[in-house]
Amino acid sequence: MPALPRGTCGRTDWFVLSSVANVSPSNRVDLSVQVGALRLANPVITASGTFGYGVEFAHLVDLNRLGGIVTKGLSIQPMEGAPAPRLHETPSGMLNAIGLQNIGVEAFIRDKLPLLKKYKTHLIVNVFGYCLNDYVSVVSRLEDAEGLSAYELNISCPNVKEGGMQFGSDPALVEQVVGAAAKRPLWVKLSPLVTDIGLIARAAEAAGTDALTVANTYPAMAVDIETGKPVLGNITGGLSGPAIKPITLRLVWEVCKAVKIPVIGLGGIETVEDVLEYMMVGASAVQVGTASFADPKCSERIAAGLAKGLERGKALTFSDIRGKFAAEIG
Repeated sequence: MPALPRGTCGRTDWFVLSSVANVSPSNRVDLSVQVGALRLANPVITASGTFGYGVEFAHLVDLNRLGGIVTKGLSIQPMEGAPAPRLHETPSGMLNAIGLQNIGVEAFIRDKLPLLKKYKTHLIVNVFGYCLNDYVSVVSRLEDAEGLSAYELNISCPNVKEGGMQFGSDPALVEQVVGAAAKRPLWVKLSPLVTDIGLIARAAEAAGTDALTVANTYPAMAVDIETGKPVLGNITGGLSGPAIKPITLRLVWEVCKAVKIPVIGLGGIETVEDVLEYMMVGASAVQVGTASFADPKCSERIAAGLAKGLERGKALTFSDIRGKFAAEIG
């Protein structure tokens, strides 16, 4: 496949120029993808914690041009989050320590959801908790709400009833969380901080999850050399952005080899080329996160360039390229 032009969403890249110049890709190209029971118009989804609850970006981004939106993580009660400062730019990435700040599930249903119902984009609600009952309580409250397509369970939280061990590091705990009843599809967002991510992925699959998001951020920190103090109020935070893409790409490849359910790649996606790389190692869709901080329109711009990207790759659908890397190396 010819090399695709590369650039960040903060710059004008080839794909943006193509759309501006009204270069029309073939109408034979099908951008839709299947993620479990959901048919997405295209594989570009906004990542949890980087796009608010979706409505905050509606004046900047045409939400209907996205495959889906994942909300900020929701808890049963509102949470104030970590102390400021919460964000810090790093070379090729960003540190964040938001501390899962959110308005709580009741305020989301009352204030945010009514505004989101008018969009045709799939809405996936991210859910987190510190014990099994936390997850169950949030999902139960959302079950009767209209306009939701799926739940994404963040299992990177410490289980306070098990001495602080992450849910996502123990296959048995993963099965407990996923096994909680839900009417809608369940996606599970895996932690990269495990010895064998394939083992955790198979546990989630066995418990009945519909799809896996790979992966969360990586623990990191930075220090102000003039003050000798950490740059984040929480001392440490999660590293995201282009710097982590090669690491997460490997994890997506490993998970795709380990399970048969759909995998959603998340980590350092800025361009159409990044999307195609994740799809080639087996991902069914992707989530755009940190790039939205530099350019809120990034996800829409990537989606606008997908058809031309497929044509450059001599493909008419994402099925034509999905898993191509694995097939090529035999």
